[in-house]
Amino acid sequence: MKKILRKILLLFDDNIFKLLVKKAYPKYQRQRKGYEYNYKVLRRYFFMQKIIGFNRCVPWPVDFRSKVIGHQFIKKGIMCDPGDNIGVYINAFGGLSLGNNVNIGQNTTITTTNHNVYDHRKIGSKTGIEIGDNVWIGANCSIVAGVRIGDNVTIGAGCTVRKDIPSNSFVIQSDDCLSITKKKAYKWNCLEEELL
Repeated sequence: MKKILRKILLLFDDNIFKLLVKKAYPKYQRQRKGYEYNYKVLRRYFFMQKIIGFNRCVPWPVDFRSKVIGHQFIKKGIMCDPGDNIGVYINAFGGLSLGNNVNIGQNTTITTTNHNVYDHRKIGSKTGIEIGDNVWIGANCSIVAGVRIGDNVTIGAGCTVRKDIPSNSFVIQSDDCLSITKKKAYKWNCLEEELL
């Protein structure tokens, strides 16, 4: 009986649920295989986001415990849904560019603008953030305005990123500074995947 129900659910997933996801989230682009089923995306995000109204206007799935402001200033690639994790805060009014296959861990803060040091009512001179392809941002990170993060970067949990990070890097927070080490090139090309 379980197998029959699963087959029926997967049949609906490839037809009806897929159409519902595309209608509710027009900028949602994930690989067809190896990610969540469409019914799980609807179950996890749809009610709180589209019915109750947490991050309602954002055209990709956002967890109700996260906050995305200025979504219209976010330019994102495929396999990247900023705010889909728990407790993420994104202020994108200064411009946020995210490449393909960018994952943002829980409780991460990304702020693309900052206050002027001498008049807190004004925006500071540094604005915007650029994040390249194949970037993993661990939990509890903070990324401040004016930063550029290259391709194939892994940022460890708890890092505060205040300066540019070169491509092919692994970043960890030590006692008093960030430690940046080189790593090998990323192997999986998400552009070769069949998308939903």
